[in-house]
Amino acid sequence: MRRFTDLRDYIDALEALGDLRRVTRPVSADLEAAAITRRSYEIRSAAPFFTRIAEDEIGMRMFGAPVGVGSRPDMRLARLALSVGLPPETGAAEIVDHLVRTRNAAPVPPRRVPRESAPCKENVLLGEKATLDRFAIPRIHEKDGGRYLNTWGVIVARTPDGEWVNWSISRIMMLDGRRMTGLVVPPQHLGLVWQAWAERGEPMPYALVQGGAPTIPFVGGIPLPRGVDEAGYIGALQGAPVDVVPCETVDLEVPAHAEVVVEGHLSMGRDSVEGPFGEYAGYASTHSSLQPVYTVEAITYRSDPIWPIVPEGRPADEYHTVTGTGRAAQVLHGLRRAGLPVTTVWMPFPAAMHWTVVTVPDDWRSALPGVDSEEFTRRIGEVIHAGGGPSAMMPVTFVLDDDVDPSDEADLLWALATRLHPRDRRQSWDGVVLPFMACFSDQERQAMRGPSVVHDGLLPAWGEGRLRHSSFDQAYPEDVRRRVLEHWDD
Repeated sequence: MRRFTDLRDYIDALEALGDLRRVTRPVSADLEAAAITRRSYEIRSAAPFFTRIAEDEIGMRMFGAPVGVGSRPDMRLARLALSVGLPPETGAAEIVDHLVRTRNAAPVPPRRVPRESAPCKENVLLGEKATLDRFAIPRIHEKDGGRYLNTWGVIVARTPDGEWVNWSISRIMMLDGRRMTGLVVPPQHLGLVWQAWAERGEPMPYALVQGGAPTIPFVGGIPLPRGVDEAGYIGALQGAPVDVVPCETVDLEVPAHAEVVVEGHLSMGRDSVEGPFGEYAGYASTHSSLQPVYTVEAITYRSDPIWPIVPEGRPADEYHTVTGTGRAAQVLHGLRRAGLPVTTVWMPFPAAMHWTVVTVPDDWRSALPGVDSEEFTRRIGEVIHAGGGPSAMMPVTFVLDDDVDPSDEADLLWALATRLHPRDRRQSWDGVVLPFMACFSDQERQAMRGPSVVHDGLLPAWGEGRLRHSSFDQAYPEDVRRRVLEHWDD
């Protein structure tokens, strides 16, 4: 397992793989850096690292597409794998299994290190000097409500009783040099922590961390159970504690190797308009809402800081690669805990987190005697959707045999086209609908309720009408395949 100390170490690793592109000409933080990053997602090119920001005055740099799909055809999930400490060639099922195993592991609490050894304390801005105007804050999409400084940073917050410290990602928009606003929505975890402070009649202390080691924003972007400290999960995931250091003005601890840390308090009321912002379904939102205001009371940063950016939109970006993979692990954990024989779960990137694929082993009938595919599919759907299961926000789920790799887009499309009945073999549930889920009606999105469907795409048992593959791996004996491969380059 490889553990990255900081973002810079991770950038070096991507460069060694040939999956980093240094952009050395001056690039504007006003849309241009985001536009280059967005195109890099869509053509699956190397992650852009901007070494000269046109508006910069302090040596600031930017890093785009930190966990986008890789540019190397043999390592498409390299950034995803490296972010959780796995080799760059690791496949989808192994990554999901790694996340599931960590859910059952004992948390490894963070380790406090001396202030003088913390790179994030190289520069300290307090009082009037603590202003965002010192930084080239990016504008992400043309129609956004403002400049969004947080698209891949982690917000650190703790409940008033100190029982739960939450590290999570939520978008934040700059209002001016001393104020920000962003989505704070219960039942999301940041919203629950904020709500506890608001009910107490006090503003919530926060710290916004930009540019931590890749595991930190990765875990901040995946669903974990309420009350679980992300810092302990990160320690278990990487096999070592996260080094942390106390903040300057609030009683919180932050990753010692962060690039930038912004500290302050979040207001008790919804005092400012936030949004719109381009969303993960791939459409430009027109939605804005009233949200709390973050005050900026201190900023600490490394010299020549690196600011990560994620221009969210059409797949695949970090919302699909990270949050989708984390949600797949959440669902797999729930299905296995229910005793159901499941090989893996995957959310295909091009489907913008609107599709989920569950694959099951060939011998599932032996594990569930007397159960047919209809009943098996129903049990899977009950775990996923009933009673606020592991993920209620999954409009379409496909259940397939594991002779299909759900992370292989061509393999998956072939299976869906040939194994799903045009009308029958599907079951539905009512579930939670996010306002960003483009497949639902306006009324359903506003009510946050809508249907979720589970399709039974399982093949018949052998001897009961099941057809054999006519592909290279299945249609030829092993000795013929081996001979073909040995002489392929001749």
